[in-house]
Amino acid sequence: MNPNYITLIVQVIAALGVVASVFYLSLQIRQQNKIASAEFGHHLTERLYNRYFQTAKDADFCEFLAREWASEEVRTAADQLRIGHSLGMYLVDIHDVYQKVDAGMVAKNHLTWRVSVLKLASMKTDIARAFWAEYRETVDTTFVNWFEAQIYDGEFIPPEVNSTLAYQLNLQSD
Repeated sequence: MNPNYITLIVQVIAALGVVASVFYLSLQIRQQNKIASAEFGHHLTERLYNRYFQTAKDADFCEFLAREWASEEVRTAADQLRIGHSLGMYLVDIHDVYQKVDAGMVAKNHLTWRVSVLKLASMKTDIARAFWAEYRETVDTTFVNWFEAQIYDGEFIPPEVNSTLAYQLNLQSD
């Protein structure tokens, strides 16, 4: 047999091996992406279930969530702090989910549900708008425009926050 012919056969087999390896690698990457997406979707669902569980098992926490957040007169400094932490958690959570939906990592329904909950009223209060006014400065414009279109119908107007409230919310320092 001709040595050139044998070399040609070996090169063809090697090339087919490379093509098969690349194809197999692409299948593995696709599978890994699906697994990562499913894991993140599960993690997002778990976050919500943990909040629901906390609300169901902790009467004080449930009472806090059910209170009127709009009235400054009835809020204590502790309430201000709790509200601030809750709002911060909601904003970080929805921004995180927005980024994952935008990247195609999770289904849009994870985002739709969160928007529905925030639209119910909590983000319409002065304290929530004050937090959003600060938080919006830390995130990208695309998210800001999307969020304000969803929650504020595209017309966000920062609240006039009195200096005492701003100090209590750590939006203003001495």
